[in-house]
Amino acid sequence: MNYFQKNKKNIIIGVIATLLVAALVALWLQKKVIHSADDIVGVVYPSSVAVGDTLSFEDKTKFAKFKKWDFGDGTTSDKSKGFHFYNKPGYYQVTLIVDNKYSKSFPVLVSARGIPKPKDSMRSTTSIDAQTQAMQFENVQFRAISDAKQFTWKFGETGNIDSKEKLSTYSYKKPGDYTVTLYTDENAEPILHHIKILPAYDPLDDQEVTVEDAYEKVDNDFKYHLQQIANGNSFNVHYNYLLQKYLCNNENTVVKVNDSKANNFYMYCAGLQFDKNNVIQTVKVNFDDTQNCVTKVDINQSK
Repeated sequence: MNYFQKNKKNIIIGVIATLLVAALVALWLQKKVIHSADDIVGVVYPSSVAVGDTLSFEDKTKFAKFKKWDFGDGTTSDKSKGFHFYNKPGYYQVTLIVDNKYSKSFPVLVSARGIPKPKDSMRSTTSIDAQTQAMQFENVQFRAISDAKQFTWKFGETGNIDSKEKLSTYSYKKPGDYTVTLYTDENAEPILHHIKILPAYDPLDDQEVTVEDAYEKVDNDFKYHLQQIANGNSFNVHYNYLLQKYLCNNENTVVKVNDSKANNFYMYCAGLQFDKNNVIQTVKVNFDDTQNCVTKVDINQSK
């Protein structure tokens, strides 16, 4: 009887043990050493700016030994965080490159800044840039387009002066139709703006509401804000409203459009903003087990 035959059992046990150890080492290496682009954690904000506005960027990737930001306009940075300014309008892809192996891109839309008109003896025209429809408790931005130095806002709900800033934000406590009044030192007459405030979905409403009605209200509220993004209205206002109210600040919430490949919420909204003329037909949200956070959004849309 040769050595192999005599120790066959021990040899087989040794080979099996060696393979198990090799498999465990491979799994450990995969978890500790091998990374992918999905492991990159970067923040680029806001996703829509005007020429000369500040774009903030920050890399929070824990395993990164080397990092590089490519802003798509010929400039780069190796800082972990900082600010960037674009000189020309356009659609840019900001790319974060980690360890010269992995990369993640963030879309940024840079719009042209209006050229100021030369001063003359005539008074400048003042107008109000704001939504004409919003939701109850939503933060609505009102911007005075004017060369004036002094501004006084009345948003029509309190009857008092509500702000004295050129760019102001107000949240209506009650639904209804309101007249916004702006006074400036450049205009003899006040400038008026009309806005309709729709009632917001309130999960703590005392009146009897069926489960189906409650979900329908959430779906419709979600649909309304997505349509506002598609219409080119304030991206940050409507995006952050949905992110904070329903998604528990998870930008990676799964979104499926017309039963196509799944996308995350941030990338979907960014594309919705750039690809105009979309009509949101239906929205169906899916909550987690605690009914606190939306974990998936199914959307049907068309052009």
